[in-house]
Amino acid sequence: MTGDGSYHHGNLRAALLERAEAVLTASGAEGLSLRGLARDLGVSHAAPSRHFRDRQALLDALAVSGFTTLNARLRSAAAGGADGADGADGVDETAGAAGPVGARLAGLGRAYVDFAVGHTALLDLMFTVKHADDSSAELRELGHESLLIVARLMEEGQRTGAVRPGDPVQLAQVAFSTVHGLATLAVAALLDDTPLSEAMELALEVLLAGLRPGR
Repeated sequence: MTGDGSYHHGNLRAALLERAEAVLTASGAEGLSLRGLARDLGVSHAAPSRHFRDRQALLDALAVSGFTTLNARLRSAAAGGADGADGADGVDETAGAAGPVGARLAGLGRAYVDFAVGHTALLDLMFTVKHADDSSAELRELGHESLLIVARLMEEGQRTGAVRPGDPVQLAQVAFSTVHGLATLAVAALLDDTPLSEAMELALEVLLAGLRPGR
C-alpha cells in the first residue's frame, strides 16, 4: 500500500485488514464494506472475496487479528519484555530471571491501556464479535487467552508469596476491570486535567497494593 492508499503488490489480505481498521476507526463498523475496501486499495471488486467471503468474515478476521496482537503484547509484558520493562515498583521483593512479578503486572496494565487507547474502535469490535451468539471458537479462545495470560502471572506471584491468595482468574478479571475502566475514561476525555500516564501509574499503584498478601 502506498501513501495515496492504493494497493500495488504484496499481501492483499494484510492490506485489507490494515485499511479496514483505518475505516473502522474513522467511520465505525457501519462504514466497512468489501467493495469500499477494494475501491480504496485500487483492486477489483472481486479481489477481497478471495480472502473474506462476506463482510462478517472481514469483521471476524479483524477481531482475530486484534486479539492476536493484544495477546502478543500481553505475553511480552508478562515475560518482562519491552511493554513491561519500565514497570513501577512491584509487589514482589525477589526478582526472578524475568523480573519482579509486580513490575510485570504493571507492564501488563500499561500494555493493555496502550492498546485500548490506540485501537479503541478495534477493541470495541473485538469484544462485540467475541460475545456474539455465533462467535467462532477461535475468537472465544483468543479472548479468553488474554485473561489467562494475566491469571498465569497471578499464579506465579502466589507461588512466590508476592500476590494474595484467591482465584487467579478472578484476580485477573479485577485487574482487567481496573485498566479497562481507566482506558475507557481516557478515551471519553473524562480524566479532566489528569494526564493519562499519571492516572495510570496511580491506578497501578493502588491495584498492586491491593494484590499484596495481607500482613
